[in-house]
Amino acid sequence: MANSMVQWLTMAFIALMHPFYVSVIDINHNTKEGAVELSIRIFTPDLEQTLQKYSSTKVDIAIPKDKALLDKQISNYINQKIQLKINGQPVTVNYVGYEIQNESVWVYAEVPKITTLKKLEVNCNLLYDFKDLQSNIIHVKANGAEKSYKLDYPKTNTSFDF
Repeated sequence: MANSMVQWLTMAFIALMHPFYVSVIDINHNTKEGAVELSIRIFTPDLEQTLQKYSSTKVDIAIPKDKALLDKQISNYINQKIQLKINGQPVTVNYVGYEIQNESVWVYAEVPKITTLKKLEVNCNLLYDFKDLQSNIIHVKANGAEKSYKLDYPKTNTSFDF
């Protein structure tokens, strides 16, 4: 019992001393809608601090003074940091919106008019300008298959074949 308590306290101490920085990007090919849908989970303070680097006004995601401005900031940031090629062609990722869930922000985006997805190329440096310990975990669902990959700073590219 005492040994397990010491192990737990040691792990808690290490976690506090060595925090981790991770975002999760879920990409789903929705054949019914003919779109590729993105759901991006980012810790709220990480996104706020990163957006603050590019803003002259205070960034507060929970209580924004100007929701339209915040949406524009998030949209611009996502489009700068995540680029996709679908079936060999660059595509535009359209920002849809965001919602706060506990300590995280879920950012939603989509690429319309995608009827087939055979190859997805991802260039992602999301939050690399925040911490060089950042990892981005990418989960892709298409054609009945699920694939995942983890990009650790400074790696930015990966691809998925279906």
